[in-house]
Amino acid sequence: MKIQDAMEKEVIKFQIDDRIIDVAGSLRENKISGAPVVDKEGKLAGIISEGDIMRLIEVHSPHMNLILPAPLDLIELPVRMKYEMDEIAEDMNKAASLLIGEIMTKKVITIGPEADISDAAHLMDTHDVKRLPVVDSHGKMVGIITRGDIIGALVRG
Repeated sequence: MKIQDAMEKEVIKFQIDDRIIDVAGSLRENKISGAPVVDKEGKLAGIISEGDIMRLIEVHSPHMNLILPAPLDLIELPVRMKYEMDEIAEDMNKAASLLIGEIMTKKVITIGPEADISDAAHLMDTHDVKRLPVVDSHGKMVGIITRGDIIGALVRG
């Protein structure tokens, strides 16, 4: 079976200058974990995933000896927690103001519509990706194929 027979042609995609906060909301609303990013001509420029967005938010956790906390730890804990909550809020604000072109994955594994779905499965497995943008010979997005699409195609036969 060919990619063009199994791929999704109606693709949720984003522009390079879309704000991360808007993209994150759209991913959540559409219950998807990532989507292609295209330029003004509709050519594939990258891919954005929840993982790309999550990497913007540093992990902050209070350091305290929980087995035998020192008296100073108990006194400092509320101050540390407030400081770390402020850092998290700052990270969130920073992330919200960025454009996805700044954090998207630019080197994207793609596949053509004439390729076989077994080729797509092999590429996904080899590169540990969940989706492959389908591009024509000019680099223009024509669809996307996901692991789910491949499994669906196998079930349909």
